[in-house]
Amino acid sequence: MLIHLENIYKIYGEGLESEVRALDGVSLDIDNGEFVAIVGSSGSGKSTLMNILGCLDSATRGEYYLAGEDVRSLTDRELSQIRNKQIGFIFQGFNLIPALSAQENVELPLIYQGISASKRKSFAEEALERVGLSDRKKHRPFEMSGGQQQRVAIARAISTKPPIIMADEPTGALDSKTGQEVIAFLRQLNKEGSTVILITHDNGIAATANRIVRISDGKIIEDRLQEVSAL
Repeated sequence: MLIHLENIYKIYGEGLESEVRALDGVSLDIDNGEFVAIVGSSGSGKSTLMNILGCLDSATRGEYYLAGEDVRSLTDRELSQIRNKQIGFIFQGFNLIPALSAQENVELPLIYQGISASKRKSFAEEALERVGLSDRKKHRPFEMSGGQQQRVAIARAISTKPPIIMADEPTGALDSKTGQEVIAFLRQLNKEGSTVILITHDNGIAATANRIVRISDGKIIEDRLQEVSAL
């Protein structure tokens, strides 16, 4: 089992009258190679769940095992290593550094891994080629369209060849056609063996995943496999 969550709670202001349970006893297993859409409306808890799955935040209580390792026992440094090596993140807002070129943005996680400059260059160029942006590698974000910026963000996520891709509303800032291209690329990564976890409020986008986990008020209310819709 790649991911095992058991009875996960994320509580703000616990014990107070204003207590908020962003996650309220969530249990979830995800196997290697799955394409899972976590679906919910704004405030449902889906982004909180992704932050915990991605080791960006910690649960108030409950168990989280990632590839058999107890995440809650890890140090900040060990959690950082997991984020750098095991998980590639794609966000709605792209999260690119404006002053850096596309290639320099893609190289950032490789720098954190201590990879040599020559290998960083090679890995970044390979990732940019995969997303069809070899001819834009010297361009900075403001010189590219939203779709191109999101493809740079995807290249950055896959440059370290992580086993897990986590995408938080990756099509939210894109037009429909470009959004479909991004989803098609995530599906291709999944076919090649990556585990893809897609966070979305959009049922149409969720229909492209092999499994839907629906969340509401911090609880999982549906978890089912499905036939994948054509884009």
